[in-house]
Amino acid sequence: MFWWRNEVRPGVSVAFTDAGAGNLALHVGDDPVDVMARRSRLEHAIEMNSERADPGQFQYMDQVHGNHVEFIASHGPGPTADAMVSAAEVSPSANRRNAQALAVMVADCVPVVLVETSAHNSPVIAVAHAGRPGVASAVVPATVAEMRRRGAVDISAWLGPSICGSCYEVPEELRSDVAAKVPETWSSTSWGTPALDLPAGVRAQMAALDVTVEYSGECTLENDSLFSYRRDSRTGRFAGLVWTHD
Repeated sequence: MFWWRNEVRPGVSVAFTDAGAGNLALHVGDDPVDVMARRSRLEHAIEMNSERADPGQFQYMDQVHGNHVEFIASHGPGPTADAMVSAAEVSPSANRRNAQALAVMVADCVPVVLVETSAHNSPVIAVAHAGRPGVASAVVPATVAEMRRRGAVDISAWLGPSICGSCYEVPEELRSDVAAKVPETWSSTSWGTPALDLPAGVRAQMAALDVTVEYSGECTLENDSLFSYRRDSRTGRFAGLVWTHD
């Protein structure tokens, strides 16, 4: 069910699912009842596998390959966005509210999870959907900017599995257009044709923002245990997840 999972700072956990968790997207022609049941099973699995981790209901979003970032105070209808930020809050009565658990779905794009890692600050968490249009239009820098506006200082990132620069073949003109904005995306396939390296582009954007990349996942196209749109256009979506807990 989980491709990778870890408690990345006390009280904050990050995970990426695999095909074993099933399709978690509502927009790919799957039965919505089945999708919601899988989402519930995923949340239950997190709760049962750790006494400390009870994420409640994850917030998903309607991803449109843009660069809009939405702040999420509490669970609700999925916003139309490609990134979400949430933060723990303390009310005037000194009651603490955990940040809203967040989810991002992909099948080749880069699922980005970001966390304020300083133990001296309340958790600020985020997810971003960094496909080709999102990398080119700076969705990740926009997400980091929103996190910092919400009080984050020391930010680290976890990049889930995504299609690699040796597999993501694109037309020459498209490679040139994207690389003109993010030069580190310029790549060639293992068979010598034009390609884009989206994870490299995201890592370069992170470095420019002084964000540490703690993990970068494997290639989706090369792993049958992960969904890949390039391998099969009638495929599901796996998720990058982040949640706070006691």
